[in-house]
Amino acid sequence: MTVLVAYASKHGSTQGIAEAIGGRLRARGMDAEVRPIGGVEDLERFDTLVVGSAVYLGAWMKDAQAFLHRHAEALRRVPVWVFSSGPTKDDPMELAVSAKQHERIQAMCPRDHHLFRGAFDPKDLGFLE
Repeated sequence: MTVLVAYASKHGSTQGIAEAIGGRLRARGMDAEVRPIGGVEDLERFDTLVVGSAVYLGAWMKDAQAFLHRHAEALRRVPVWVFSSGPTKDDPMELAVSAKQHERIQAMCPRDHHLFRGAFDPKDLGFLE
């Protein structure tokens, strides 16, 4: 089984989550590739997908949203698991991920959507963040 773990990360936390997922899948005997979402062009050779993005103001990153749109048909053909990362509060999923973003995610009929809490380090943030 060939699994793609595709992620969109701004400061590296989501990348770390994706790499940990890929490592666990490989430890269980699966062929797992972990790649940034912006570099994924073709999904045809993958049997299963894990797709994740950092969440800012309730939404996935723009390149992750573009990925969902660009690969909408392919994402409905194979088993997909989804994760979001970034909210640091203990809000439930419906407060951490906006209703509009949740609707986009549900359109691909994922098997599950997991929310990972983010790590907050002020020195990593830009002025507007």
